[in-house]
Amino acid sequence: MSNKTIAKICLFVIFVGIATAAAACKRILSGPDDRPDFDTADSPYGTPEKVGVIESKDIKESSGLAASRCNTGVLWTHNDSGDGAFIYALSTSGRTLGTWEVTGAENNDWEDIATVKDKDGKCWLYIGEIGNNEGKRDRTLVYRVAEPAVTPDAKDSSRKSPLATSPARSVAIIYPDGAPNAETLMINPVTGKIYIVTKRMDGPATVYSADADFASGSDAAARKVAELSVPSVPNGLFTGGDISPDGTRAALCDYVAGYELVLPAGSSDFDNIWSQKPTKFDIGDRKNGEAIAYSTDGRTLFSDSEGKDAPIFEMKRSD
Repeated sequence: MSNKTIAKICLFVIFVGIATAAAACKRILSGPDDRPDFDTADSPYGTPEKVGVIESKDIKESSGLAASRCNTGVLWTHNDSGDGAFIYALSTSGRTLGTWEVTGAENNDWEDIATVKDKDGKCWLYIGEIGNNEGKRDRTLVYRVAEPAVTPDAKDSSRKSPLATSPARSVAIIYPDGAPNAETLMINPVTGKIYIVTKRMDGPATVYSADADFASGSDAAARKVAELSVPSVPNGLFTGGDISPDGTRAALCDYVAGYELVLPAGSSDFDNIWSQKPTKFDIGDRKNGEAIAYSTDGRTLFSDSEGKDAPIFEMKRSD
């Protein structure tokens, strides 16, 4: 057997080992008997309340969650890879409010969604085509599309007969050291800057930022701004995140908990938030939770889970 063949076999074994460990880790961390204890005295949020379940049978792997800034009481979600370019509007109790196909987009590995209301009062959805489980991509994509109006008639739409969004625009995210695997997309509502947090099993995650020009569609260069570690094992296995509407807090989640970072008082540079100590808190008993989102007023967080009849949890600020 040649050295080249041996090297290929070794690489294959390593890859299979990592993939198997990741799957096992996901199963272990999401088991109801393995949920950690939470110090509620230090938590900025109250006990999670199950407020509903996802009603739509089209939503099987909710991978991202965002609370609308222009449609009252609406949550947006999407499936992970394997679905088309569909976004789904839900009530906060999980009722189906409508299904849209994103015009001009493809879902190869959508991992997260974010909402922003700009200074002109227009609302946008940002969708992160940022997954790279197999490490074969040299760049990832972020789509931006005008948020649809959710009207009563929209509830009759479905994956088989969706409504259509306005045309989406995209930018390619170019990383300094190759595209990482990531499941967390956040948009700073004050600056419009994109933040992507990697998903890492063997150490702290990396936080990248990028300035994107969606009007021109030019590539956006990602800049490494921080390494992020939370009090969990693994300590960088992030599956979702969001930035509060006022741009002063960032919430992230992994398979077992939520974590919030707060911008230091008086700081005008959002990048300072990544050096702050994250506070761990309970975000509900989720089977495979990959999403977290701030409410419009920033006083509540929502989380959900993958799978059939997936629960939606609500966490209200306790201060």
